[in-house]
Amino acid sequence: MITLRGIRKSFGQQLLFEDASLQINEGDRYVLVGPNGAGKSTLFKILLGEEEADAGQFTIRRGAVVGYLPQENAPVTEDTVLDTALEHHEDPDGRLTAKAKAILMGLGFRIGDFEKKINTLSGGWAMRAAMARLLMKEPDLLLLDEPTNHLDIDALFWLQNYLQAYPGAVFLISHDRAFINAVCRAIVSLQDHTLRVYHGDYEFYLKEREAERERLLSAWKQQQDEIAKMQDFIDRNRARVSTANRAQSMIKRLEKLERVTLPAEAKTIKIRFPQPTRTGVRVLALQGVHKSYGDVKVYEGLDLEMERGWKTAFVGHNGAGKSTLLKVLAGVIPIDSGERFVGNDVRVGYFSQHREGQFNPDKTVLEEAQSVGRIVPDLLTRTILGTFLFPGDAVFKPVRVLSGGEKSRLGLVKLLLDPPNVLLLDEPTTHLDMASVDALVEALREFEGTICCISHDLYFLNALADHVLHIDQGRITWYPGNYEYFKRRQAQWHEENPQAVAVPKAEKKDARSAPPVRDDRALAKRRAKLETEVLKLHEELETLAAKLSDPALYQDYNQVQAIGGRMEQVQEDIQAKEGELTTL
Repeated sequence: MITLRGIRKSFGQQLLFEDASLQINEGDRYVLVGPNGAGKSTLFKILLGEEEADAGQFTIRRGAVVGYLPQENAPVTEDTVLDTALEHHEDPDGRLTAKAKAILMGLGFRIGDFEKKINTLSGGWAMRAAMARLLMKEPDLLLLDEPTNHLDIDALFWLQNYLQAYPGAVFLISHDRAFINAVCRAIVSLQDHTLRVYHGDYEFYLKEREAERERLLSAWKQQQDEIAKMQDFIDRNRARVSTANRAQSMIKRLEKLERVTLPAEAKTIKIRFPQPTRTGVRVLALQGVHKSYGDVKVYEGLDLEMERGWKTAFVGHNGAGKSTLLKVLAGVIPIDSGERFVGNDVRVGYFSQHREGQFNPDKTVLEEAQSVGRIVPDLLTRTILGTFLFPGDAVFKPVRVLSGGEKSRLGLVKLLLDPPNVLLLDEPTTHLDMASVDALVEALREFEGTICCISHDLYFLNALADHVLHIDQGRITWYPGNYEYFKRRQAQWHEENPQAVAVPKAEKKDARSAPPVRDDRALAKRRAKLETEVLKLHEELETLAAKLSDPALYQDYNQVQAIGGRMEQVQEDIQAKEGELTTL
């Protein structure tokens, strides 16, 4: 479908590609990897026809459609979310509308969001709407630049499954290793100004790269020994008349020898952050906490304790209350009732992706990074800023010109230059490349304080967390292990309890302490019945949406219409029953 052959591209003195070639066929699943600044975005622009190569050939099959999702900066319009998803379809019928709704729901939108205007959404939700529009367009080649940045785990899993069944080709840039392994069948490595394809998962790619490096190093050492012997022969024999001709012949051989060259050593980043002061055993606790947003009750009678040294991942469905709990623990939002306890000598640091208003816009990046509670040397600060993608003179940019992602990274740098002893992190890996994620993981592993984090990056969660806190409908369940352990225990419990809808009781510290019940028996019975029915309706809605996300389904128009009609009915039933529940 697309062929790149012998591509050369440079900007001034910076060479990006030299004799780079790549073939993309229908159904290919590729991920593009390489260090920051190597030219990944430029390659995407060449494939989109927005940049021309200096030399080489670029051919694309006639009529082939390429669709692109940038990393951020989705267009802000007055169109509704649903109209945005249907933008490429004039007069969409019921089938297309139902499919658009299914995609939007898969990406985390709720029924009530469909008529919201894009210019009223946050940047992350606007990006989700842009993704829905692209998926509805169904181009022959999807180019996705960090598509998981603005997704939670539920939406990430949905996108992962959707891309696995996508009929066209997929080419993405991503730092999420678990997502890469689930979606892609080959790694395209941008290395040494050329492109190499490795057919396998990301771990296979790393092993092959290391094996190649070892083979090249062995060949280089062998050649260096050979060169040393040839030079020794020349030095010993060039002055003798009897052996001068042989020495001259050896000189010519040495000059014509094709030298084995070692590529520049890949930089391995390792940072050791200052260790915080030691706290008591109990660092944070909540007792009988109630928290609502208007009529929506998030937590009722929540009890929770966090102990020193725990590295805990908060997981749960979209809207379960993960970010709310993190903010309550941080003390950045008020609670309706109950108590929040802070342990002895505890300093809490809260990291949010949204850093507006927290920096001095007139300072440079370097000055802002150093405006922490301790004196930090320039060299250390610049090293850490470089790790988090502020290389070279980028540290002298004024804060006011930074993008949202750059401000997020700067906030993380400041937090880690002068770390508190309790870190509360909401999506800390967003906008980082793989080397930066690895550096962050290693630094946080060595961190002797307490960490609570929310992340959609499963590699990050598995590498860091030693506890998982599952949040579901205002209740919490503890799991002593990483995310993989949590998933195994969940799967095991559901196998043993196939009809159950409640959270597992095993390993549970149930934090939901219900207030005294004043309803009479009939009302209590009706409320319990409605709650069960609403849960079942939500499960049915998810099942229907999953069916509509299967491209093979659209070969049967009648079935698509039937599923779309049933989805509308289920949505109406949910709204009616939830309205009655609110009244009760």
